[in-house]
Amino acid sequence: MDGNAAIRDFLAGERYAVAGASRDRSKYGNKVLRCYLQHGREAIPVHPREREIEGIACVPDLASLPEGVHGLSIITPPEVTEQVVEDAIRAGIPRIWMQPGAESEDAIEAARAAGIALIAGGPCLLVALGYRE
Repeated sequence: MDGNAAIRDFLAGERYAVAGASRDRSKYGNKVLRCYLQHGREAIPVHPREREIEGIACVPDLASLPEGVHGLSIITPPEVTEQVVEDAIRAGIPRIWMQPGAESEDAIEAARAAGIALIAGGPCLLVALGYRE
């Protein structure tokens, strides 16, 4: 699947998870969450210590997500991304978008080996979907 087709496929859903979601509105983990919300999509923040971000209940890990998550945006340091991808594989998440700066070669290889539709090394969701402050 080429990059544009992968992006269209990723954005075709209704429910997303955001690993690396942040309460800090200046951080990309918060902006990605708000971008989904701006476009009428359900977004579930994933954070091990926060109870709520942007008024939305957080889940502590990917295993705690409800059924029907279409895709996962990852906004974490590369070494954390590797664990997030392993958790996503176990949780059966079919699509992952590693935001710029979150990519890890090991995580990319693991996602591809598991058959996950992956966007990595490409544009940011904020650009592809369109984000406004």
